[in-house]
Amino acid sequence: MAGFSTDESLISALLDGSDAGFVYAVKQYQPGMRQLAISICGEAISDEVVQEAWFSAIRSLSRFEGRSSLKTWLLRIVANEAKSRLRRENRLTSLEALTQDDENFVNRFDERGHWSIYPSDWHVSSPDELISSEQLQQCLNTLIAALPDLQSATLQLKEHQNYSLHEICNILEVSESNVRVLLHRARQRLYRCIEHFQATGECCTT
Repeated sequence: MAGFSTDESLISALLDGSDAGFVYAVKQYQPGMRQLAISICGEAISDEVVQEAWFSAIRSLSRFEGRSSLKTWLLRIVANEAKSRLRRENRLTSLEALTQDDENFVNRFDERGHWSIYPSDWHVSSPDELISSEQLQQCLNTLIAALPDLQSATLQLKEHQNYSLHEICNILEVSESNVRVLLHRARQRLYRCIEHFQATGECCTT
């Protein structure tokens, strides 16, 4: 597998129909592709979305221009396929709806995304201790799954896969300002969930 250490070598192998190259590509990229698909369209059709994305990628590989990494290109295909599936099912929420202000949080962050009003103090020795709570983790997982499609995808790409804002723009094909707003809204929901859990011990996903 050492021969596939660069995008160029892997692409060359895939274009030549190399089984070893395809196996390597699937092992290397499929987990992230599936996570992104789940975050946009849910688990039920995520495998179908990823499969269709692979078909599209292989068909289009000869036209890949290398203006982004192969991984970013594959994720963009996944995102487009997932959004297309949602449009066909009339379940794609408009970007305007996803980015509208949450009145409960509109003044809690400044224009740079920093806190203007800090969250309430946690009654534990550290935030890490609170996050490690199994009940809270289950609650957060439920909340993330319930986030609007593009909010969930943006949070997944930024916090779980450590993509830059510029890379997320390329993958989701939205502007950087919209990526910032989507991430901002998703984080607001998470903080509100944590605060509610800390205060009541109950999960709040609304």
